[in-house]
Amino acid sequence: MMTGRKITFVAIFCSLVGAISACSRSPRVNFYTLTADASPVAVSQIRSGYSVSVDPVSLPELVDRSQLVIRAESNQVDILETERWAEPLKSQIPRLLADNLGKLLASDRVSAYPQSIGSEADYRIVVDIRSFEAAGDRVSVDAFWAVRRSGGALVKTGRSVIREPVGTGGTDSLVKGYSRALSAISNEIAAAIGDEARRN
Repeated sequence: MMTGRKITFVAIFCSLVGAISACSRSPRVNFYTLTADASPVAVSQIRSGYSVSVDPVSLPELVDRSQLVIRAESNQVDILETERWAEPLKSQIPRLLADNLGKLLASDRVSAYPQSIGSEADYRIVVDIRSFEAAGDRVSVDAFWAVRRSGGALVKTGRSVIREPVGTGGTDSLVKGYSRALSAISNEIAAAIGDEARRN
């Protein structure tokens, strides 16, 4: 039978063990995905059903990681260990562009690498993302892109510099801002395809 002193010691010991366990737990990690955000309004009055293939995109090494990156100062960034992409951006971005272009071109024949391997699409899209950055109350995406015909003929090249306000809504607002920025780039690419299609 335990005495009062022993009971007190056991209670304190259990409390300490519980506190240590709580402190040793890893902080919760949140995961995010980009979402398609386009309406079929940018390209109108053209024949629908074009087949389009989105090639692998290139990304700066700074953001080609699982953690989200925030620019704190002109020469300093914060890598957010507990705020992460659910899958690599190099997988998400081509698929998102393909989803958007499918809606904008009213076509169910739009695919992204690697699903497009072996298919000969009417148009191929190449995107080189130079900057994918969050700073202050906005996100910005700076991308060079090219549209080519199936035989390799260059249709059009362009540069899209998109800035989206995100306010103070936290990481979720930041990710939605990136989705809107990529949607705007999709609109510009779709418009280039539409212009070329109307000429042919």
